[in-house]
Parts: sequence; C-alpha cells; structure tokens
Amino acid sequence: MEIQDKWLVNAAVATVWTSYDSTREIDKEAIECPGDVELWLNGLNYETRLELCNRNLVQTQVLYGQEVLVIEEKAGWAHIIVPDQASSKNSEGYPGWIPKAQLVNKQDWKLEESSVAVVNQKKGTLYGNDYAPMISLSYQTVLPVLSAEGEWLRVQTPEGEGFLRTDGVIQYNSVHDQTKGDGNSIVKAGEQFLHLPYLWGGMSSFGYDCSGFSYSMCKANGYIIPRDAHDQAASGKEIELDQIEPGDLLFFAYEEGKGSIHHVGIYYGEGKLLHSPNTGKSIEIINLENTIYEKELCAARRYWQETGE
Repeated sequence: MEIQDKWLVNAAVATVWTSYDSTREIDKEAIECPGDVELWLNGLNYETRLELCNRNLVQTQVLYGQEVLVIEEKAGWAHIIVPDQASSKNSEGYPGWIPKAQLVNKQDWKLEESSVAVVNQKKGTLYGNDYAPMISLSYQTVLPVLSAEGEWLRVQTPEGEGFLRTDGVIQYNSVHDQTKGDGNSIVKAGEQFLHLPYLWGGMSSFGYDCSGFSYSMCKANGYIIPRDAHDQAASGKEIELDQIEPGDLLFFAYEEGKGSIHHVGIYYGEGKLLHSPNTGKSIEIINLENTIYEKELCAARRYWQETGE
C-alpha cells in the first residue's frame, strides 16, 4: 500500500489498536480527541485490562506530537506505521490502527529544524496561550521550541502553539542532540516509575508493558531501540550473563530459557531486576534468585555506552 502524508498524534497518548474494530464500549475515553487516558485506565478492572492482551486488542502507543505514517483509512480510523518504533512486523516501523480524530496533518512541523523540549517529569502539563492547563503529557513527550520566555517555553503543538514550564523539561539544540546516558542513568530513569501499574501495549508514563518500559528508559537516555522484547533481544550488544551490569536488558524465555522470549527487564545490579511484570502487577525491583525469572533468563543485551564521566 502506498504511504500517504506524515501525520502527528494529537492526543496525550494515542493507543495503537490491532484493528479498526478492536475497541470496546469501555474504551471510549481512549479513542476520543484529545481523549483521557487516565480516565480510561481508571475505568478498567483486572479482567478488562487483561483482555487487551488475551484478545489481542492493542499493539502499542504513541505520544503527543509523535509522527506516524498513514497507509489507509477505514470507518474513521487510520492504518498507521510508527517509524520511531522498529519492529519485525514491518520494516518501516510498528503497524496498527489509530482513530483518525487523534491525528492531524501538519506540513510545517518544526521538529527537525528547531530546538526541542523533552518532558522530563513523570507527567508534564501543556498550557494554552492563557497559561491555563490544557493537556497532561507523558514522560518523554517531545515538542519543538519556538521561543524562551522566562520560566516558560513557547512550543509548537500539533494544532498550534502552547507553553511548557522550563522546570519540567530538558531542552536540546536539536532532536538529534540528546545527551546519552550510561547504564546507571537507565536504571535511575526507571526507578521513578516504581509502583506504576502494568499496561499491555503501554508506552507512556500512564502505564508501560515490559518492553515499553525498557524502550522508554533507553529512549530517555538517548538510545532508540526496537519496540518488542524479541526484537530488542535480536539487537544491541550481546553480553554474557556473568558479565551483566546495571542498565543492561535481560530477556526471559519459556521452557526455562529455551523457548520463545516473552519478557524483558532492566538489570538493576546486585542480582536484582527492575521491570514491569504483567497485568495486575506494577513496576518493581525484585531479587532474581530463586524466582521463575532466574530459571527463564536466557540473554542480555547492552544498548548504553560508557559516558566517560
């Protein structure tokens, strides 16, 4: 299929669904614009959260201002590809479906030609021209900076302009100029999300799945890695299991490590794992010893580099 124009996500967090007809009545707040991902998640119980996985309803998520490619449209939905999320499912990026209402076509997006502001808090706030709060933004949301005005940054948004407080973001001269952290920095980024409930397909600070968590903490430190655990295990620098260091990604497979990979976490150090386990649980740090994870540990990969500090 021919790829059309580039589109921008116009919701704080847009869930990428498996099909245009994957959503349920209970998912209403997740597919409106601007939508309310927090209200949506608060309305889900264990069973309806588990269905996102067991019924293969959700693929991944994308953040406010993130670029996607539109392949086709159907029934008010857009079949899209996420270029920033490498996947073996499609050579162009991660595929799925997003409500057309959560996308805007913007030709003058300045992300590649201006400095950028990256939300560096667990949750950020986008303010309107009257400095009134507009949208709650996820950690690692990236917006082009138009000007600095005291304690405020005037930023471009998918639908116009807005403001971010300087104390809630990191500003870089270019979207390609992000400082690269080391393994300990990846661990430190992840620690702030302890006790955040797991979300299948989650790629935001409203909820992460296992590989979304490792992807996002690496991204926060300047490393763009594949989206899913099995793809993450097929890239990066291979590390022997007796040589692992904090910030390395650890992979776990069925059949006591001999089967297919089903989980990834961040090595915390001292025999501990920092990870987002599964539905019904929250991000945690555990000792690997005498756990199912110790039996299933099958590989380690390093995406970080020594910073020389």
